[in-house]
Amino acid sequence: MANPSLRRSWLQPFLAPWKDLDGWLLGATLGLTGLGGLLIRSTQLHTRVIGFEVSWLQHWVTGGVGLVLLLLLTRFRYDRLQQWPWIIYIITNISLLIVKFVGTSALGARSWLSIGGLNIQPSEFAKIGVIIVLAAVLGAEEAATIPALIRALAILALPWGLVFVQPDLGTSLVFGAIAFGMLYWANAKPGWLILMLSPPLSAILYSFGADSKIVMGLWFVWLVFMGIISWKSLPWPRIGAFGAVLINAISGSMGTWAWENILKDHQRARLTSFLDPNQDPLGSGYHLIQSSIAIGSGQFWGRGLNQGSQTQLEFIPEQHTDFIFSAVGEELGFVGGMLVLLVYWLMCLRLLIIAQNAKDNFGSLLAIGVLSMIVFQTIINVGMTIGVSPVTGIPLPFLSYGRSALLTNFIGIGLVESVANHRQRFRF
Repeated sequence: MANPSLRRSWLQPFLAPWKDLDGWLLGATLGLTGLGGLLIRSTQLHTRVIGFEVSWLQHWVTGGVGLVLLLLLTRFRYDRLQQWPWIIYIITNISLLIVKFVGTSALGARSWLSIGGLNIQPSEFAKIGVIIVLAAVLGAEEAATIPALIRALAILALPWGLVFVQPDLGTSLVFGAIAFGMLYWANAKPGWLILMLSPPLSAILYSFGADSKIVMGLWFVWLVFMGIISWKSLPWPRIGAFGAVLINAISGSMGTWAWENILKDHQRARLTSFLDPNQDPLGSGYHLIQSSIAIGSGQFWGRGLNQGSQTQLEFIPEQHTDFIFSAVGEELGFVGGMLVLLVYWLMCLRLLIIAQNAKDNFGSLLAIGVLSMIVFQTIINVGMTIGVSPVTGIPLPFLSYGRSALLTNFIGIGLVESVANHRQRFRF
């Protein structure tokens, strides 16, 4: 019998380039991708599509391509990307501009490019571009000063705007979450981050409270609160407090106008249907009602893979994409749903540990950017399937069908694995 130590020594030269790869993070990524294929297959078990066109098979094939990219990126020295941030920034914005003029429309948004018979979504890959550019900028100078913060937001503004006007509200929100997490990690004051979020929140509060004295009272309290935060956190207290109150007041008063003139009909329906889906049970509320029924029917242990009635009878439209978690709830039950969330928790914990132990600020910020992207998408997607957040079209990382989204997630994990593989500090 061959000596195990000899076998290990024979394999060691081949495995050496990946010797410090984070196995827990890789395992969580592959586990979720594998489960995603099984769930996608379950949602389309009774369709008549055969061969490579079956979505679950495409999901696994795309995952295989993503794994190759992940392993290649793990060997690649991530710090070399600091030399190319503006090239990446230009390519990112050009791709989004091309979509605006020659892109393919679907579900009310012009977000795809048709290349060789495949639909590519540049806004997905733009997430990675934004993470790299912000990591390079914030790694060179922390967001501990107002000019540094404004510079980071100005860099984000162009790709965010190009995505928003597609219109792709969900992805634009992800961009905001990425920036928020990376700015916090780059030592931006919490008060500044709250002030960044205050204008849209003020507009939402004012719009919903136009006919309610109680809500309008809360809106005035909000203005006072923003003034106090500005007074305490900005370098020019009086001017800052006055400006914050004024900006929030203008944002609030313009909220109704923006709601009617900027957002599309389907975006407004998605954003409000979760509050009371029964108001339009056959329209904007249909997805949420059917998803809630599916998850509730799974009870504790679930009905079993391929056995869910809501899933198998195709009551939930687009279940293999945005509403894949409803299949988890129905067929795997509360236990299965909690195990899936536990895997996401493990993934996020490893991303945080890698960020803490990175050898430089650039690598640490890369990890935080990917962490922010995955955390936000997971919370919003799961929240919308159980009816506690708006339907925004944000996929569930690694589980939802979507080739561009899946490749983007694998690339993001690959960059973080590169940070782990080339770090020089103690590893937990």
